[in-house]
Amino acid sequence: MSESINILVAPLNWGLGHATRCIPIIRTLQQEGYTVIIASDGEALTLLDKEFPELSKVSLPSYDIEYAKKKQHFKRKMISSIPKISRAIRKEHKALKQIIATYNIKGVISDNRLGLYTSKIPTIFITHQLQILSGKTTATTTFLHKRFIKRFNECWVPDYMGSSNLSGILGHPTKGNYNVNYIGPLSRMKKRTLQQRYDVLVVLSGPEPQKSILEAILLKELKKYNGSVLFIQGRIKEEEQRSTQKNIEIVNFLTSEKLSEAINSAGFIIARSGYTTIMDLAALQKKAFFIPTPGQTEQEYLAQRLKEKGIAPYSSQDTFKVKDLTKIEVYSGFNKPQETIDLKKFFGLFKSE
Repeated sequence: MSESINILVAPLNWGLGHATRCIPIIRTLQQEGYTVIIASDGEALTLLDKEFPELSKVSLPSYDIEYAKKKQHFKRKMISSIPKISRAIRKEHKALKQIIATYNIKGVISDNRLGLYTSKIPTIFITHQLQILSGKTTATTTFLHKRFIKRFNECWVPDYMGSSNLSGILGHPTKGNYNVNYIGPLSRMKKRTLQQRYDVLVVLSGPEPQKSILEAILLKELKKYNGSVLFIQGRIKEEEQRSTQKNIEIVNFLTSEKLSEAINSAGFIIARSGYTTIMDLAALQKKAFFIPTPGQTEQEYLAQRLKEKGIAPYSSQDTFKVKDLTKIEVYSGFNKPQETIDLKKFFGLFKSE
């Protein structure tokens, strides 16, 4: 490109998955000569600042999402958060006008930030959930989500279109009129053949208080495990911090390159069944044991789907015991090479002015 085009990339700060799956998009934009401005809040913004210290950053209003301590209160907690989330959406929508003017933005890529639409420039919404599973309210939540999605010029689903897809009915609803591009799974990870350094790698993610609850359960149970464990807490700090408890090496966080190396050198992974984690493990062709976030229907669906496909076992958080890990032996893991889809072919919207 003769003249740099400024693109705003803005992931939701809900766990770290939305931020990490934007990393390959940001890298590809840079390779194609675009100038990227990153916008988010909290740990998502901190993580991307560590990955891309040279890029400009914008702080957006926080959705301030918190999970209930008990599974049966999950939906009630989410419903009670709607007014707070709605205010944040209105604030970020209002802020977008100023951001566009300040940074001369020519396009927006929003990963699940619902307020970042405008008629002034092309806007893209990223989601793997065209259908929002919420029990009896699935039809209502899906309808409301669709109303927001249609305010954007395009919707990108990070998955394959065909039967080898990873998201199932979440990203492939039987009904719905969306302007969708299936851009292929997004992962910052690359498969490498490395000598095994750890028997088990734990990767924690997701909002509090459930992250800390699972951390306590796993630390207690894995001290009984006959093998080496690397335990990544998923807590973004200024510096990497390490400690040891019996057979468990604990680290607060790892940057993308170090995390990719750690996963490649681990026997198997224990993690939430979040979609970004699934994309990463599929890219690395690893075996996994999943523990869905209590009450989060999306993760419960994905874990059940992978179990039915014979790929990975799972356990509820409340019932997990270290002996459950023996189930991994009869599951295949993610053992199929991923088809490569060229991301840059989806950037044409930004050149069509």
